[in-house]
Amino acid sequence: MKVLKFGGTSVGSPQRMKEVAHLILNGEKNLVVLSAMSGTTNSLVEIADYYSKGNTESAKILINRLRTKYHKHVEELYSTDSMKQATRQLLDEIFNRLLTIGNNKSLTVDEEKEILSKGELMSTNMMTNYLQEQGVKVTLLSAFDFMRIDQNREPDTKFIHDSIRPLLKEHADTQIFITQGFICLNMEGHIDNLQRGGSDYTASLIGAAIQAEEIQIWTDIDGMHNNDPRFVEHTQPVHQLHFEEAAELAYFGAKILHPTCVQPAKFAGVPVRLLNTMDPKAEGTMINNHSEEGKIKAVAAKDNITVIKIVSSRMLLATGFLRKVFEIFEQYHTSIDVVTTSEVGVSMSIDNDAYLANIVEELKKYGIVEVEKDMCIVCVVGDLRPCNKGFISAITNSLQDISIRMVSYGGSNHNISFIVHKDDKQQALQALSNHIFNQDN
Repeated sequence: MKVLKFGGTSVGSPQRMKEVAHLILNGEKNLVVLSAMSGTTNSLVEIADYYSKGNTESAKILINRLRTKYHKHVEELYSTDSMKQATRQLLDEIFNRLLTIGNNKSLTVDEEKEILSKGELMSTNMMTNYLQEQGVKVTLLSAFDFMRIDQNREPDTKFIHDSIRPLLKEHADTQIFITQGFICLNMEGHIDNLQRGGSDYTASLIGAAIQAEEIQIWTDIDGMHNNDPRFVEHTQPVHQLHFEEAAELAYFGAKILHPTCVQPAKFAGVPVRLLNTMDPKAEGTMINNHSEEGKIKAVAAKDNITVIKIVSSRMLLATGFLRKVFEIFEQYHTSIDVVTTSEVGVSMSIDNDAYLANIVEELKKYGIVEVEKDMCIVCVVGDLRPCNKGFISAITNSLQDISIRMVSYGGSNHNISFIVHKDDKQQALQALSNHIFNQDN
């Protein structure tokens, strides 16, 4: 069995839903994970925000606007009056719940998460009904029956494994299984979620739990490219990536894949394939545990980076200095992307500056602190083991006209990272492509 995940854009209209149905009806037994229709989650976030502010009137206006939109989808998606009526009734139950959930009281955290779950519930029910109308043996699996997070808000992988397998066995004659991405239950049994982008995570967790033949992530681009096509000319899809290469690219800016997605699949040894709903025949990108030796694969960039530098003459031979520095970031729940050290100083980059002022105040106890905002991390990914002589010089030579603030190399065999000012980002990305990938252009 394969696990196929389709994002919000892929199911963003009745026509797109029909195209997805065509893709999943390929003669194989598939388990399909769907996101909410594009724009729906943002609308639900806005509805929850109005409710939390006590503005029920505005919340209800948005709910009824969304209801009208979905009723229009129903008319376009189904061909029989009976299925139109059944789907409208199901959707109306969801919208009526949304209309009452925030009445005359402040919105609780649990109620907010319930509101956010409605998008996936609507899209999966609509797709299931459409397949039933086409005569397909389809079973809708509720994510609430098998997807759970633990007290640390991490997926409870044993529970997922032990819960989903009996459900699949119970419906052995089913051709297509449909379930929701993103949503789950927590340890208290309340509705929760895997955070934004969590549909990729859902697919990976399911694929690992059932030891799927393959996990397919369908988006609107033909795989992961070797550079950012929004800023760089002549980019090409990467045919194959190691799991660690894909994770580096996802973390450092390649938006096609959620950074957490590949981990469950990696540990289970289940390959992940990135495919394009707009061009289903395109090869896409295969992600597995295979390393392609001696090759640079791709470049990515991460924006909105802040660099913090602390210089202290007391650091020389002082044990515990770095521990104290890192504890400050831990205290304020701020992760560090890139770190470099010298005998008297340490520089770090962060992408979340919510507690920047607090962090700087604490760091001033140990040395002189300098802050640079509007930075960008440029990351080059591939087989960058020390045995591959010449790769690093080729990469750095590509950036000879760029002012580089920091360099990080050696923490991974797959990644070298540079920090540049945001104004130099496009030039840096294009220069790397010209020297590494496009020498013939």
